[in-house]
Amino acid sequence: MRHSFFISVFTACLIFFSCEKKRHDFPKDEKKNVLFIMTDDLNCDLGSYGHHQVKSPNIDKLAESGVLFYNAHNQFPLCGPSRTSLMTGMYSNQTKHTRLDVDVRQTIPNVVTLGQRFKQRGYTSVRIGKIFHYGNPGTIGTSGAQDDISTWTYTINPYGRDKEEEYKINTLRTRQYGGTLSWLAADGKDEEQTDGIGANEAIEQLEKFSKNGNNFFLAVGMYRPHTPFVAPKKYFDMYNQSEMEIPYSGSTDSYLNTIPIPAQHSVRWKKDQIKLNLKKNNKLAQEIKEAYYATTTFVDAQIGRILKKLKRTGLDKNTIVVFTSDHGYHLGEHGHWQKQTLFENSTRVPLIFSGPGIPSGVSSNSPVELIDIYPTLTDITKIETPSHVVGKSLVPIFNDNDFKVRESALTRWKASQNNKEFEGYSIKTERYRVTKWGENGEDGFELYDHSNDPEEMLNLANNINYKIILDSLKLHLDLRIKDAMKKPPGLGPQFEERRLRKEVNYTPGDIHSIDGKRIYIKPADE
Repeated sequence: MRHSFFISVFTACLIFFSCEKKRHDFPKDEKKNVLFIMTDDLNCDLGSYGHHQVKSPNIDKLAESGVLFYNAHNQFPLCGPSRTSLMTGMYSNQTKHTRLDVDVRQTIPNVVTLGQRFKQRGYTSVRIGKIFHYGNPGTIGTSGAQDDISTWTYTINPYGRDKEEEYKINTLRTRQYGGTLSWLAADGKDEEQTDGIGANEAIEQLEKFSKNGNNFFLAVGMYRPHTPFVAPKKYFDMYNQSEMEIPYSGSTDSYLNTIPIPAQHSVRWKKDQIKLNLKKNNKLAQEIKEAYYATTTFVDAQIGRILKKLKRTGLDKNTIVVFTSDHGYHLGEHGHWQKQTLFENSTRVPLIFSGPGIPSGVSSNSPVELIDIYPTLTDITKIETPSHVVGKSLVPIFNDNDFKVRESALTRWKASQNNKEFEGYSIKTERYRVTKWGENGEDGFELYDHSNDPEEMLNLANNINYKIILDSLKLHLDLRIKDAMKKPPGLGPQFEERRLRKEVNYTPGDIHSIDGKRIYIKPADE
């Protein structure tokens, strides 16, 4: 009996360690490269995420070849703070970054960013387009004011026809294109658009790396589908505008009265967009939604060109591909367009990993966060993760899609109304979302049951039948917030953010002539 017991224990240990080895079994013969592709303002309206209308064949194919995360969320649904969290592996409370116009070195000067970590380990770290925040489309063709020089070996900033022809763009606010809804079915070819030029530059870099044999961290930041929704006309022709469905259930006052005041403000503060909630303006709303989907398909095509080159060069055999977005996007849900809410439409992002050692055709509903990308990539490439990174490696999920690295994904948002600031935190589990407004919930709670209400239209916070569930989730949320506020070890000094005032930041390789042709500033290591 005793003998059998020890045999059983020994067998169990063998099984355990065997499983552990399987989940981390990446080829060890050579260093892995990284191709990191990031879109701007892309939600999960994609074929691989079950959307019946959007045409995204290249992203879908990438998902088929790797691991797709259905339940991935950003940490702050605004470009700048979200990108800073992703590139540092920390929450916005730790980066001290909640605004657009903040430089990462301004608040956490000693942080080691994702690209910087690869550069420290001998990789060529290259940025094409938008990775850290800068104005879109205002500073296209430059590095803007928030790019981080320490992260990159050199940078390339594409500049295309979409910038030169801004005067043609339809917009809800005259001569404004980024902060409002704007769109254009453009003339010309893909390669004339900024993202098309960016894809060309990525293809050129892959060709270069295939010949020189240098290990690389290549970050390709697409500017679309962020407004203005600009793409060649052929992508608009792929959609029937009259088939665009506009959700009006969240547009009514009766709906607004079911959610806390800060949540109400988050879906109504874009005054120029409120008219889209009126059914008499349905055709205009359909036109805008069609433009978003057309631009999504255009971006998908550019990603396809890059991935095709990766395979042609043979670099796919040794390159980890990551695809994601900085946050989600409302297309009329809850009576809102764009981002900056704590609803699923704004917090949820696509996230796909593919490459050698990563299984194909795997999907996971485990809650994960954008800050998990950093430690996942360092885990795969066997690079030591800096101690300040609080994200969790997703490698254990790759070969066990039931594995959980955490129970929930945490997102934070700040809203202001009538000179009063509201702060909210939200967690998404596999089934529920709970949102707290105010330090102690004094500004209200929201609770949504995704098994019955995936659109998050029925706030159950005051439903007595859900009291036990809500109380439990409140405790969990408070613990998540407490952890997110802790200063990570090894980070160095932290400073409170302030509005950044500095000139556009030029880094090697980002100067262009008036016709958009790239003119390099010679990198220091060349």
